Amino acid sequence: MSITQILSDFSANIRLDALPPSVVDRARFLVLDLVGNMVRARVDAESTPAVFAAAKALGLDRGDCGVFGETSGWSPAGAALLNGTLAHSLDFDDTHAAGSLHPGAPVISAALAAGEMAGARGADVLAAIVAGYEVTCRVALALPAGAHYQRGFHPTATCGAFGAAAAAGRVFGLSGDEIASALGIALSQSAGSLQFLANGAWTKRFQVGWAAMAGLAAATLAREGFKGAAFALEGKAGFLAAYAPSPVPARAVEDLGSVFELMKTAVKPYPSCRYGHAGIDAMLALRAEHGLKPEEIEGITYGTSRSGMILVGEPREKRIDPRNVVDGQFSGAFVLSAALATGAMGWDSYGRLFDPVIRGLLPKVVCEDDPEIEAEFPANMSGKVTVRARGQVFTKTVVVPKGEPDNFLTEAELRAKFAGLVDSVLGAKRSAALADAVLAIDGSDDVGALARMSAPRG
Repeated sequence: MSITQILSDFSANIRLDALPPSVVDRARFLVLDLVGNMVRARVDAESTPAVFAAAKALGLDRGDCGVFGETSGWSPAGAALLNGTLAHSLDFDDTHAAGSLHPGAPVISAALAAGEMAGARGADVLAAIVAGYEVTCRVALALPAGAHYQRGFHPTATCGAFGAAAAAGRVFGLSGDEIASALGIALSQSAGSLQFLANGAWTKRFQVGWAAMAGLAAATLAREGFKGAAFALEGKAGFLAAYAPSPVPARAVEDLGSVFELMKTAVKPYPSCRYGHAGIDAMLALRAEHGLKPEEIEGITYGTSRSGMILVGEPREKRIDPRNVVDGQFSGAFVLSAALATGAMGWDSYGRLFDPVIRGLLPKVVCEDDPEIEAEFPANMSGKVTVRARGQVFTKTVVVPKGEPDNFLTEAELRAKFAGLVDSVLGAKRSAALADAVLAIDGSDDVGALARMSAPRG
C-alpha cells in the first residue's frame, strides 16, 4: 500500500475513544493554545486589517462560519484562511522540532471550518485534528525538513496543506480513498516560501492561512467526487521528490498509530522563532543567577544549529538591526538582548525594538554554528549562550527549551499564557469561560460556539 494511502486510511478511521487519553488531553491543550493566538492577533497583529479587508473584497465574508475575535460570519473558506492566518500572526503558536514547523495553525483552522460546514460533533473535530497533526508532521519528517528549508520552503505551509486536507476530510467522514484524493488535490496547492525573511513580509502568516483554506478546499472537492492525483506524497512528481533532494518516504508511516507526533509538539512560552527559545531560556537563567546588567556586557555568543542560523542568525547585518516585528521574531540578537535587558520576552517586547539599551546590546551578539547544538538537532532545538562580562565568561546550555514535550507547560501555565493573550481582549471572566469551553471541545455539539464566545462586545 502506498504511503499516501496508509496516511489517508489512518485519517479516515481515527476515533477519539480509541486514542490514548494522553493524546486526547494534549490535543485539547493545543487547541487552547492556538485559540489564544487567534483572539489576540485579531486586534494586535499589524497584518490583520489588510488580510481581513482583502478577504471581504473577495466575498469571503458571506457565510455563517466563525472567525475568532470577530463578530460577523464568514464563508468556510474565509474562516479557514483568516483563522489560520491569525493563528500564525504572532509567531506564538505550537512547534514540532523535528519537522521544523507549526502544525496547529493550518490543521485546527481547517478542522474547525469543516466542523461548522458539516455540523460535526466536537469529538469528531478533535479526532480529525489529531489526524491532521500526524499527517503534517510525518510528511515533514519524510522530506526531511532540514533539506526542505535549504531549498527555501516554509514547511508549516507546504506540509500543513496536507494535514489540513486530512483533518477536513476526517471531519467530513470521507473514506480513505477519498482522503487520498484530497491529498492529491492538496499537492497542487502546497506552497510556502522563506523569502519573507528578506523584508519582514507578512506572507509567512498568510501562506499558513492559505494552507488551511487549501486543505479545506481539497477535502471539499474530494467530497464532491473530484479526482486528485494518485501517490501524492511518494510519486515521481509527488511532494517528497519535488520538494526535497533525498526524501525518506517510509519515515512518514513509521510507528503510525502507536507513536503520535502530536505528543512531540511543543507550545511556545515566547512569541518568537522557536530556534531562539533555548537562547532566551539560557539568557534569563544567566541574568537571574549572576545579576547581569546590560552595561556590563562585553559580548554574547549564541550557539545554535545550522537550521537555527538560517532563521535567527543570518545574515548578521540584518539580525542585529531589526526594523519591524517579523525582523525581531527572527533575530537571535534581539530576543536575547530583550531577555537580558528586561528579564522577559513577551509580545509587548516588540514595542521596544528601538529601545536604546537593547539597541546597544544588538551588535554585541554573535550567532554561530555550534557542533554540540547541531548534534542535538532535529530532536531538540537546543542552544548555548556565552556571555562575556566583568572580565569573566558565563555559559549556559539549554538542550530542551521550556514548552517542549519533555519540558511541557502545565495546564496552569497554558491557562496563564491564554489569559495573557485573551484577557485584554475579552476581559478575564469571558476569557476564562472561553478557555473552559475549548478544553471541553470533545463534548460539544456545536464547535462554532467557540468562535462566537470570542466575539468582542460593543
